[in-house]
Amino acid sequence: MMRHLAAVMLVAFLSGCAMIAPAPMDVLTYENPNKAVADKQLFVFLRGLGGSHHSFEEKGLVADVWARGLPFDIVAPNAHFGYYGERNLIVRLKEDVIDPARAKGYKKIWLVGVSMGGLGAMLYLKERPQDIAGIYLIAPFLGSQPLLSEIEAAGGVRQWDPGAYVAEEDWQRMLWHWIKKTVADCPAKIVYLGYGTDDTYKKGSQILAPLLPQDRVCTIDGGHDYETIKALWQIFLEDDGKLKN
Repeated sequence: MMRHLAAVMLVAFLSGCAMIAPAPMDVLTYENPNKAVADKQLFVFLRGLGGSHHSFEEKGLVADVWARGLPFDIVAPNAHFGYYGERNLIVRLKEDVIDPARAKGYKKIWLVGVSMGGLGAMLYLKERPQDIAGIYLIAPFLGSQPLLSEIEAAGGVRQWDPGAYVAEEDWQRMLWHWIKKTVADCPAKIVYLGYGTDDTYKKGSQILAPLLPQDRVCTIDGGHDYETIKALWQIFLEDDGKLKN
């Protein structure tokens, strides 16, 4: 995980810089080896800035699903930073991942967003809530310290006034304004959150956490690293009742 994720993300969004983001998006597919439990359900892993879309298999997150006998197939699109920089992440996820999954008969689709991927999952939920059954944010990056400190100083999202802004130029204010209008006033039943107490980007999670039902928030000792991410993923999978709703 890169230490300067906030600065990199801000530069890209504010400058509207273009980066190479091929269409269609490259997607890794993992079919459930136990066909007896397959039930046309799908996890979509959204990667962070560091590592790659191969990391979910390499770090054992894919195997964790198989080990618990859960009725899910898995895909991992290469939703790298370029798609955020070109601002076509939502379009590419819908056309290259979600729509094809629907066409194959998947009835429940969960987004699992790690770090930058957590931001991607929230942005997709904002634009296309009807497409997905739920999202799990693991150590999500949800904005830079100045804005998060502004929200914190106001007493939290409910008390915070976003003021006037242009959405195309201030994605952070746009995101948190949507969270204020949607999540704060009507707790999102399909949003789950997990993060480490020593995570570099924990402030965004700490501000989001009070807006969610507390049984949908998990905190453990750990930082912004794969050891913590894997532990949070395993805890999430242990209580599989949420995945049956």
